[in-house]
Amino acid sequence: MRSDQKQILLAIAVLLLGFAAVFGLSSFLERNRITLPPSYSDSDLDLQGKKLKGFALGAEGLISDWYWMRSLQYLGGKFVDSGEASIDLGDLRPLNPRLLYPLLDIATELDPKSMAPFSFGATILPAIDPQQAIALVEKGIEKNPDEWRLYQHLGYIYWRQREYEKAASVYERGGQIPGAPPFFKLMAAKMRGDGGSRDAARAIYTQMLNEAPDRQTQTSAQLRLHQLDAFDEMDVVNPVLSAFRERSGRCISNWPEILPSLQVAADRTEHDLRVDAKRNLVDPSGVPYRINSQKCEVEIDWPTSKIPIN
Repeated sequence: MRSDQKQILLAIAVLLLGFAAVFGLSSFLERNRITLPPSYSDSDLDLQGKKLKGFALGAEGLISDWYWMRSLQYLGGKFVDSGEASIDLGDLRPLNPRLLYPLLDIATELDPKSMAPFSFGATILPAIDPQQAIALVEKGIEKNPDEWRLYQHLGYIYWRQREYEKAASVYERGGQIPGAPPFFKLMAAKMRGDGGSRDAARAIYTQMLNEAPDRQTQTSAQLRLHQLDAFDEMDVVNPVLSAFRERSGRCISNWPEILPSLQVAADRTEHDLRVDAKRNLVDPSGVPYRINSQKCEVEIDWPTSKIPIN
């Protein structure tokens, strides 16, 4: 056999052995792969953006906007990756959005006059880490002492934590700022009276909806108001269901059975109840309420409804 043929055969043998070694090594690594916590799926490569402050040649505002938009995309990606049909907006810890606060912190450090990141963080962070939410808004107050909306956000966070005295104190401080609406004095009194009431919640979310500087905060406030409306409606419907069971000895099997009685109850309590084309009673998001036949009570269809769970 000529020497050139031997070299070709030797090269082929080396290639085959190389492929076999690579395949074996890949199989070994696949079998012995280390399972990392979900938090390692997040990248921290560019979370030191605040160091650019003073060195961005006047582009801090633009870089801040980038981090602000990235925070929205980041949280949205967490919602999508969760694969859940219904997410509890009152507790987002299962999503493990550990980078949301750093992203918002950088955005507000680069441009502390931009209110949208503060507003969004005050609305979302209490469901992740209330202390981070407080730290973010207190930073905003330090940088913008005359911005009464930040006091509104801080009062909201304390209210979410059921620290009504602290919430009342914050609303009182905010009410002293020139231009602050009468809402602050009203909420300071309400926090000390019935801070945990549904009326207090409605007043807070209505003000938040009217004053929100960004669409995300508006959407969150609107969903919370839908939730409160649903709770009010269920208070109207449940006595009608109970009365029907007492008369007939059974719970209803469909909504048309009691629609006339529901209309009477709605008129008496001045609540608007909605019915879809199939004559189903629907919640504020347009999804039919569910009938719990065992308890004979109305329930929100959480997996389908857009209304927050908590």
